[in-house]
Amino acid sequence: MYNRFSMHKDEQGQTALETAIILIAFVVVASVFAFTILSAGSASTEKGKQAIYSGLEGVQSSMSIKGSVISEGNAGGTAVDSAIFTLSLVAGGEPVNLSTTNPEVVISYKDNEQFENNVTWTADWIVSKQATPDDLLEEGELVEITVDLSSLGTALGANTAFSLEIKPPTGAVLNINRTTPAAIQGVMDLK
Repeated sequence: MYNRFSMHKDEQGQTALETAIILIAFVVVASVFAFTILSAGSASTEKGKQAIYSGLEGVQSSMSIKGSVISEGNAGGTAVDSAIFTLSLVAGGEPVNLSTTNPEVVISYKDNEQFENNVTWTADWIVSKQATPDDLLEEGELVEITVDLSSLGTALGANTAFSLEIKPPTGAVLNINRTTPAAIQGVMDLK
């Protein structure tokens, strides 16, 4: 008859073989999980990159102010009639259509007493790539924008903080925040 000790006699090789099989199974399972995680990570990274680029397109302003913001006072010296500033395209920015006949860009005015969503403005090309300027603001071009403030509900007077928002069809809103001086003059550099 077999006793308990003789039954398990000389089975050392089998234990090493079982350990090797289990180790190989763990390595295979771990490599399958690693492949799945890496595949999901690269797909997620690609989607994240697309989201970042579309977000940057919406956040980056495509235009910038070059120089000062000048205002012209009315004849009586009681109110500001217009604000004048020069715009250029930022490096690498997409062209912006500044047509005043078919406007795509909206300029809004805001102060503590009023908000006008679409004020009248004109564009005068200072530097253009074409002999006859088109309506597109492109890289290397400068355009002078004159915003008519004389038709506001409440006239823009002295010591008044105000904001102009230039809203292109794509890209971020360009904010111009200024305060009128204590005395209204014919021509003023707004700070």
